[in-house]
Amino acid sequence: MTDTTISRTDTTATEAFRRGNGAEVDEPTIDRLDAWWRTANYLSVGQIYLLDNPLLRRPLTRDDVKPRLLGHWGTTPGLNFVYAHLNRAIQERDLDTLYVTGPGHGGPGMVANAYLDGTYTEVYPRIGQDEDGVRRLFRQFSFPGGIPSHAAPETPGSIHEGGELGYALSHAYGAAFDNPDLLVAAVVGDGEAETGPLATSWHSNKFIDPLHDGVVLPILHLNGYKIANPTVLARIPEEELLSLMRGYGHTPYVVSGGFDGEDPRAVHRRMAETLDRVLDHVAEIKAAAAAGTLEGRPAWPMIVLRTPKGWTCPAEIDGKPAEGSWRAHQVPLASARDTEEHLQVLEGWLRSYRPEELFDDEGRPVALATALAPTGDRRMSANPVANGGLLKRDLVLPDFRDYAVDVPTHGGSIDESTRVLGRWLADVVLANPDTFRIFGPDETASNRLNAVLDVTDKQWDAEVVPSDEHLARAGRVMEMLSEHQCQGWLEGYLLTGRHGLFTSYEAFIHIVDSMLNQHAKWLKVSKTIPWRRPIASLNYLLSSHVWRQDHNGLSHQDPGFIDHVVNKKPDIVRVYLPFDANTLLSTYDHCLRSVDYVNVVVAGKQPTFNWLPMDEAIAHMTRGLGIFDWAGTEVDGEEPDVVLACAGDVPTLETLAAASILRREVPSLRVRVVNVVDLMRLVSEGEHPHGLSDAEFDAVFTPDKPVVFAYHGYPWLIHRLTYRRHGSGNLHVRGYTEEGTTTTPFDMVMLNDMDRYHLVIDVLDRVPGLASRSAGLRQRMQDARMAARAWTREHGEDIPEVADWTWTDDGDAHHDAAAVRSANVGVDTVSATAATGGDNE
Repeated sequence: MTDTTISRTDTTATEAFRRGNGAEVDEPTIDRLDAWWRTANYLSVGQIYLLDNPLLRRPLTRDDVKPRLLGHWGTTPGLNFVYAHLNRAIQERDLDTLYVTGPGHGGPGMVANAYLDGTYTEVYPRIGQDEDGVRRLFRQFSFPGGIPSHAAPETPGSIHEGGELGYALSHAYGAAFDNPDLLVAAVVGDGEAETGPLATSWHSNKFIDPLHDGVVLPILHLNGYKIANPTVLARIPEEELLSLMRGYGHTPYVVSGGFDGEDPRAVHRRMAETLDRVLDHVAEIKAAAAAGTLEGRPAWPMIVLRTPKGWTCPAEIDGKPAEGSWRAHQVPLASARDTEEHLQVLEGWLRSYRPEELFDDEGRPVALATALAPTGDRRMSANPVANGGLLKRDLVLPDFRDYAVDVPTHGGSIDESTRVLGRWLADVVLANPDTFRIFGPDETASNRLNAVLDVTDKQWDAEVVPSDEHLARAGRVMEMLSEHQCQGWLEGYLLTGRHGLFTSYEAFIHIVDSMLNQHAKWLKVSKTIPWRRPIASLNYLLSSHVWRQDHNGLSHQDPGFIDHVVNKKPDIVRVYLPFDANTLLSTYDHCLRSVDYVNVVVAGKQPTFNWLPMDEAIAHMTRGLGIFDWAGTEVDGEEPDVVLACAGDVPTLETLAAASILRREVPSLRVRVVNVVDLMRLVSEGEHPHGLSDAEFDAVFTPDKPVVFAYHGYPWLIHRLTYRRHGSGNLHVRGYTEEGTTTTPFDMVMLNDMDRYHLVIDVLDRVPGLASRSAGLRQRMQDARMAARAWTREHGEDIPEVADWTWTDDGDAHHDAAAVRSANVGVDTVSATAATGGDNE
């Protein structure tokens, strides 16, 4: 870092994390723990099975049972057990606690605990604290028009649905960043622990700052089984498991119980005593960090909780093991409505919790059952951190116009767009020292955001050697070579009220395709829930893109993330293709101000022409697409003969080069040049909020003239987005067609027939009567392609007429890019290799 570094208040958390009073866990405390747990278990079973007779005031009948039994019991009693014990700790230590449930299919437990907290009734008043409220609570679960089976956005206190497994710890750590007083208790299912993202996320403890960040307490729940198989971690020797956790850098604490009919009260005692020791351990680490006496990386505690799968359900059903078996995973009594025998077993199961002790005559939970409930925001289900929009503060954004690059004429200067953006982002970091972070898989410098590292470091709490650069215990850049962790950290950070961006190579962002799915679904549902407040958008910055991965080759060339994103709900997704430094600045200022979106921005990092001065860039970005009247040859008041359209930095370059050839070679041809920067403007207005009306679309693209469209990604996406438009049959799209290798930049576009010469040929072939009149030009274009390819094969670089090409507004395009570069006094333009200090990734 330079002398200009972030300034923040060192918030010590010694008050938030203090040692316990050392008192023994007495019998009344065990009574309260057991009453809460039994009540939560009863409410959870009732949600899965019951339509009516919620408190068993009469014998259970088949009509009391739901016709379709949906849900997951196996993990739920363990989640309820942990929740009860965390409540005790919150009460005794005044902890600010967030609960993350990796096995989110234990949704009935999360709902039950929120109901006992009182939060559920507060946000859903129709679910009252009485018998009718319990009936409604049960009926709605996994029922048409009701609520889902998982810890979905409808669930108070949840930031993690847990449907797709693997992200509990990464979300938990994301929530803990910059929340120094927060305890995030993250339950990791032993099935989830087998996923790649979860196995990697144990390393997140190397990226936590003990002073400025909160505490993540992983609780590995070993109930032994997945859907139909045992889990790996439950079937290895305990010492091997503990060695694994120690190897990850944790101090493991073990709680085991509930097997062979053991009295749950004994397990409650062990858990309470262990949790006290764990929280005292946390308090010691936090106190040392605050005092500046912490040496090395702390071995943060974690808990291994071993209890039976489906704990407290019938031991056997139909002569086969249920409790402690994979058969308890979902609905252990799937025929409870259909057979009298199963109905009686269900009634016995429900009555084993002794509901008459847990609810009063009106159906309200008795005082003992809710005695562990914290008050106000200390309730985990009411913690504002779990409804991050309540805490979100707008970013302080420097005026991006102050970072504009000089564009004396269109194409009259050259910059690396992302490097320019990096200078603005550096000041965003300075202005928002505890609410903004940049996440990426070891690609911040490679994607030319180097300026950020002049004002902050990469957060890192593992070993640092003298040759390392920009590593520190506290920093605003988070880099781990795992796209899953970067995405998960960022999601957790956003969901708890902060802001950030994820920068990645375009091809490898596919690694988080399914994570994007889940986050987009969360946003989609959250926007329909009145008590959920908007959160900052998930912002991607994808660089090292398909057209400039000529040095890494085919494995690094894939623009298909855009195709994936546009499948999501149109009120959630946005896709932007800024083509120079000024349009990128304008785009990202907009993205960082937005809420509840997924913004995908694809921008190049290699030196390229700046096409628009800032005022024109802002106007163009505001429109989302527009006509480059300075580039075309159409006549006012007359329709063009052809439209040359483009989207993306390299397609824009090739389109303008093609336009310059047509201007010179066919001066009578009326060419309109259109650039699209907001891809969703192409969609019909009824299908996307950004879509143009048909009249607006026709005014730009014409209803009947040929359109040759050079597109950044796979060409069929443009056809898909425009298939409802008038004249869609006149649209001819060039883009990436899965042709690539390690080669030169221009050879890449030629391999995919998106080069300037081929675009000219496309125009000649599609404007009526032009092909026969311009046969000589067509042949010259074919010859130019062959000459360019032959040159690369002989010299290993692009032919000078391409490499040195520049645009001039007077139509006299010439081959003197070197002159443009030399005119860029004070502009950072360097070779690709020098740009990353020798790293040409």
